Amino acid sequence: MRKIWWKILCIVFLVFTVIAGFKIKVPALYPTQETLRNLFFHVPMWFGMITMMTVSLVYSLRFLNKKDLKHDIFAQNFAHTGTLFGVLGFITGMLWGKYTWGEWIPEDTKIIGAAVAVLFYFAYFILRSAINDEEKKAHLSAAYNVFAYVMLIIFTVIYPRMHASLHPGNGGNPGFNAYDLDSTMRMVFYPAIIGWILLGVWICTIKIRIELLQRNTI
Repeated sequence: MRKIWWKILCIVFLVFTVIAGFKIKVPALYPTQETLRNLFFHVPMWFGMITMMTVSLVYSLRFLNKKDLKHDIFAQNFAHTGTLFGVLGFITGMLWGKYTWGEWIPEDTKIIGAAVAVLFYFAYFILRSAINDEEKKAHLSAAYNVFAYVMLIIFTVIYPRMHASLHPGNGGNPGFNAYDLDSTMRMVFYPAIIGWILLGVWICTIKIRIELLQRNTI
């Protein structure tokens, strides 16, 4: 991952997303209208969050298996970046909700589930800050991270599909693929997902390298 090609790809995809996302013609459907462009920003944030949290989970499991503190550093930083993506996803969702449904935070199962899932990860960082012993912190954090990831899947994937929801693809509503994600939008949407995920990985690698350098100088 130290090669530069994927960083160039990240920049190209994100620049393309921002420019094309505001320039292409989107379906004029009620009630989304022009706010449908937020699809290129809001939805990839959640893809980024899930990806970062999944990688964090893998490193937590690796720590529990091998007891290598380096794995805990990776798990912590991927969880931190995943939480950042979750917050950004929530903020972009609020903006979309205001102009589509008339409320910043409407009573919707997916919104509630996403908020609860992010709060579980805030608790993860509170837990880490409350423990000074590195070994104990790593063990408890890894165990809690497994629990937090299970809650993430339950509250963002399973729970919304069991109840009525304003979001497409949930509660009986058709997904974007079913009615308005045309070929032009796909040309922007898929690069947007890849670009935002690569940005998340880039942020993580920088944070991890900084922390490893700091620990080596102590």
